[in-house]
Amino acid sequence: MNEIAADPASFFSKTTFVPELKASDKPGVLAALADAAAAAGVFPADRRDEVLHALTERENTMSTGMQYGVAIPHARTDAVAGLATIVALAPAGVPFESLDGEPSTIFIATLSPPEDANSHIRFLAAMTRELSNRRVRETVLAAKTKDDLIAAFSAATA
Repeated sequence: MNEIAADPASFFSKTTFVPELKASDKPGVLAALADAAAAAGVFPADRRDEVLHALTERENTMSTGMQYGVAIPHARTDAVAGLATIVALAPAGVPFESLDGEPSTIFIATLSPPEDANSHIRFLAAMTRELSNRRVRETVLAAKTKDDLIAAFSAATA
């Protein structure tokens, strides 16, 4: 069983949460994600540009904009010691080259070290599965605090 389904509270308690993303385009979203993670101490602040570059390079390969307003930007970088997540919400939506052409409103970003492909892939699969549920997406999008975010995923597994 994945860590999220087993215990969303403990998994998301370590997440950096941005309830109101202030970005209007893809580069702005990626910069805001890197800034939020640096501010939260996910990696040393002096490595922010390196992390932003990794996220941007991954997006240049193929957009991580999925469907239903969900985007899952991710990158592997040695700036982090283990899997790190950033959840950001943009209720008005941001164009993100999504599969369905719709703006993205929920951004679930991950950073992981290059040697840790396993947890990175498991996390991406779990997020894709959880966020395919409309009720979960609506509850996540309404979250104002990290506790609200945890409750959204906890309700999905109850």
